[in-house]
Amino acid sequence: MSTESTNPDLSFSSRADWLAGWLRADRIRFDTLVSLVASWSDPDARDDIIANLDELAEVVASPRAAEGALDAAVEAVEDAAGMDTAQVPIDKTHAVRLHAELSTVVEHLTRFGPNRRSVSMPRQRRDIGGAA
Repeated sequence: MSTESTNPDLSFSSRADWLAGWLRADRIRFDTLVSLVASWSDPDARDDIIANLDELAEVVASPRAAEGALDAAVEAVEDAAGMDTAQVPIDKTHAVRLHAELSTVVEHLTRFGPNRRSVSMPRQRRDIGGAA
């Protein structure tokens, strides 16, 4: 089975040594940058974003990054820029393709070991009648 995706911008693949997999979701990076720049036109927001980016730069360069300060600094930038949750909508076609790609990655990751067995993805139960 080919490891090349028909949509590499949103895909699962195995690392060359099959010891790890990759999830690629370029749309999240694109949406993040657009969201950041969209807030940039407001001078007050821009000043707040710059201050939080400066703080993030300090945290990245310091030992505090290992103490959980990195998550807080990233969240401060996200808040200042009014960023939404990092998520990518997928339709049925993408879901089926991603399922197949992830299944291949799972097979690569579980090919050895005492618990070697065929791994299947759990299926969501659909309630009949639309009850939640």
